[in-house]
Amino acid sequence: MPIKNRFAEMHAEITGWRRHLHQYPELQFDVHETAKFVEDKLRGFGITDITTGIGQTGVVAVIEGRTNTSGRTVGLRADMDALPIEEATGLEYASKNPGKMHACGHDGHTAILLGAAQYLAETRNFDGRVVLIFQPAEEGGGGGLEMCKDGLMERWSIDEVYGLHNMPGAEVGSFHIREGALLAATDEFEIIITGQGGHAAAPHEAIDPNLAAAHVIVALQSIASRNVDPLAQVVVSVCVLRSDSEAFNIIPHRVTMRGTVRTLDKTVRDLAQKRLEEIVDLTARAHGCVAQVDYDRGYPVTVNHANETVYAADAAEVVSPGVDRATPPIMAGEDFSYMLEERPGAYIMLGNGAGATVHHPEYNFNDDAIPAGCSWFAEVVERRMPTA
Repeated sequence: MPIKNRFAEMHAEITGWRRHLHQYPELQFDVHETAKFVEDKLRGFGITDITTGIGQTGVVAVIEGRTNTSGRTVGLRADMDALPIEEATGLEYASKNPGKMHACGHDGHTAILLGAAQYLAETRNFDGRVVLIFQPAEEGGGGGLEMCKDGLMERWSIDEVYGLHNMPGAEVGSFHIREGALLAATDEFEIIITGQGGHAAAPHEAIDPNLAAAHVIVALQSIASRNVDPLAQVVVSVCVLRSDSEAFNIIPHRVTMRGTVRTLDKTVRDLAQKRLEEIVDLTARAHGCVAQVDYDRGYPVTVNHANETVYAADAAEVVSPGVDRATPPIMAGEDFSYMLEERPGAYIMLGNGAGATVHHPEYNFNDDAIPAGCSWFAEVVERRMPTA
């Protein structure tokens, strides 16, 4: 793999950073120790233009190139937060914080961007500015949005922005990208169906919300099968079903359902929400019940911009020839989408090899992918802002 020699030399050191971060995972915006670790490393690289507390606990640092005749500023982003999962890897560097785990590889992403930062601070072989973005709360907190609300793009005059995520199951160090929608919008819903509780032996004297809920679950599948263009993509999943009774002989009074809707297109997103609300209301009423729907729009679709996708893929080709430039969309979500709504840029997937998938208690970031990830970040910068 034609990685930059400096990253081969730094590989063991960066792996050490990654494993340290893995041992001390923090959740959402409560990433104070992780942010302090990042800040200390950046200062150790000789980087002095560092701002903390962006998006509550994010870290932003600037590296000036050898020259700046281009006037261009490129942003590079990594996420820092972990997941509320009890680790089951048995690794010697397993999480020391009970109930918290880097089960999505953000420890790897942070270490990779730190490695790239050290190289870029040493070489400064580019004509412009690099803005390093270490983001909190990707896992459900919307830290990317909070950083943008704090003026990330305007305050640092970012022209374009790039990020990466590991991809279990893909060859270690390989790269996968596509123009347009790469990751889905992630909406959540809660449905409460209210009937009239009663004795299970006398169902005719009750109004059974369980029956209404069962019909709702089945009917919601018609959104994908009968409402959305077969060439479009939508996922409607009811993931929680709970009544207000646990007795075997009581018809409950109320049933609560929770789930998610995933889409790759704004029009389909709007349609899915509209049809879900209609189906729930009418199906519940058909069974004599009343339904309440709370629909929460989460992260938007992660959309790679056309030119920047080419730039990102070309940089990846230098690092690992044979880049997959038309990888299928993934129905998971990512709040880097907010940054891509404010500035052109691209998000790329980095192969993590065999092993457990993300969000699994046995997942582990593959340290062999570190040199490729670091090299890609550095290559993007040097290709987008070449020196004379």
